[in-house]
Amino acid sequence: MIAAMGVLVLGLLVTPSVASAADASYRTLSTASHPDWMRALPDSRSLAALSIPGTHETLAIHGGAWTQTQEDFGDSAATLTAQLNAGIRMIDLRARVNTGNTFTIHHGATYQNANFDDVLNKLAAFLGAHPGESVVVRLKQECTGEIGSCTDASGQSGFADIFDAYVSKRPTLFWTPSVTRSAGAATPALGQIRGKVVLAVLNGPRGGVIEHYGLAQFAGWHDGSSTYVQDEYNVPNLGAIATKRDQVRRFLDATSAADPSLMYVNFASGAGVFAQPQSVAGGSLGVQGVNPFLLTYLNEGPEVHTPVVRTGAVMLDFPGGGLIDKILTYN
Repeated sequence: MIAAMGVLVLGLLVTPSVASAADASYRTLSTASHPDWMRALPDSRSLAALSIPGTHETLAIHGGAWTQTQEDFGDSAATLTAQLNAGIRMIDLRARVNTGNTFTIHHGATYQNANFDDVLNKLAAFLGAHPGESVVVRLKQECTGEIGSCTDASGQSGFADIFDAYVSKRPTLFWTPSVTRSAGAATPALGQIRGKVVLAVLNGPRGGVIEHYGLAQFAGWHDGSSTYVQDEYNVPNLGAIATKRDQVRRFLDATSAADPSLMYVNFASGAGVFAQPQSVAGGSLGVQGVNPFLLTYLNEGPEVHTPVVRTGAVMLDFPGGGLIDKILTYN
């Protein structure tokens, strides 16, 4: 995405744009506290029917303004724990194949000071303390080997084989149907997945799906948008933030009106050479960001537009506590 060579080169030449100050929608994650919000919901409730706050590039806290997408609450996946305690329940992880057949967490070329074992340790600790919850994961092989991206370590096993080895070491952590290579899983009800990690999709380095892992309905989840995913991540400049806001709104409305047995994932994130992730999320130079727009739109009544009844999973950069709070009210 923004790790492409052109972004890295021009990124050195372009002065960072001035992002908006923190508010209820942006950069105030720690003001939300919802460690057990799923616990009160019935076991029969479908995962697809939920309104789920999520994070895009969940652990991207290092590398500068063109790479960072989340508030920094610490390395070794401590940032993930902060997000889970706030109420985040879908996460987006990007992994590099490292020596010893291991995964390290990257955003493009930048190592995020976390390994996949750190992530699994934090997930296991959180779900052990909050067994009524479940966490949905999108895992993507990050490295393309191109300039501006990372390169996987040579001589290692394939990405899927390494992933299987992680799963085999923690057989009780994952919801088994979602991590079965040979067949995609039906979208589960909460009672099936409490205390478990659910893999939504395993993506290759250019967005294609790897084998049949994850939920069957996401078999077409490729780079960018697909039937159940809005991920128009290219926001070339500040003026294009308005287009991104509209893409998020249209998909939100479609999700709200759609079959509640189908899960939808709406990426509010985006970036480009002249629009950093923080600017797209929070706004800059008088341009309203996606996060404050979303919070306003969700708060508007029926006299303004057809009310939203379900948000699906909303994948956010730098989420604010008020926006997390609002998404959860739909449950």
